Amino acid sequence: MPLAATNQGSPLGMWILLALFILAAYFLIIRPQQRRRKQTEELQSSIAPGDEVMTVAGLYGKVVDIDDKTVTLEVAPGVTNRYARQAIGQVVNKADAPAAESEPESESAAKDTE
Repeated sequence: MPLAATNQGSPLGMWILLALFILAAYFLIIRPQQRRRKQTEELQSSIAPGDEVMTVAGLYGKVVDIDDKTVTLEVAPGVTNRYARQAIGQVVNKADAPAAESEPESESAAKDTE
């Protein structure tokens, strides 16, 4: 059989396969990254004075002042440090929310009264 007579397949099939790879990369890599970036931006914009936060380096502190680009944290009584807003990794306790440890006690007390 001559070499030119071999079946090389349709070029359309190759384009479809390439399109599938691009779609897979979009849905598996790009979209989740956009979602994480949006969540991080929402978290950083929701920070308020009184919130207990953790920086991306693992430092815990209470927000005492905040402006457009920086956050001032009280890391110990009377000790404040200034950080870039992007350095805040997560909010541990919101200022207006009750502490997580006190919630189970009130739930168990409500069950005991029933």
